[in-house]
Amino acid sequence: MQFFKTILMALALIVSGLSNPVFAGDKDPLFIALSSDATRRVGHVLHFAELQRAKGHSLTIWLNESGILLASRKYADKHANHQAALAELMSKGATVLICHYCMQQFDVEASDLLPGFKIGSPELIGNALFKDDTKTLSW
Repeated sequence: MQFFKTILMALALIVSGLSNPVFAGDKDPLFIALSSDATRRVGHVLHFAELQRAKGHSLTIWLNESGILLASRKYADKHANHQAALAELMSKGATVLICHYCMQQFDVEASDLLPGFKIGSPELIGNALFKDDTKTLSW
């Protein structure tokens, strides 16, 4: 039994050495899917996003599920700080896309969106998500 464990461990080490590690390039685009409006999670992701943007990574944030509430005037009282942080990111070149389907599910109209937020489409989301060398995170 010990012999088989040793063989399996050796094979695992050999195979792991054959794979190519994935590293982010200095300026690789970053695509973040944010599916929450929970205060701490949102604060964390927006802080992380700004740090990466400041390092030179182009940034796309896709708000989906309850994350779309961050873009709505209806929720300005609850999300004022996050909305200001998103506006600041957009003013520095970030793109923030909103899930159209989620808007319907959460009863958010296009007229409810704050300036700068874009309603996503398969083309907009796909172009950002599948751009060469893009790294993705889901939050």
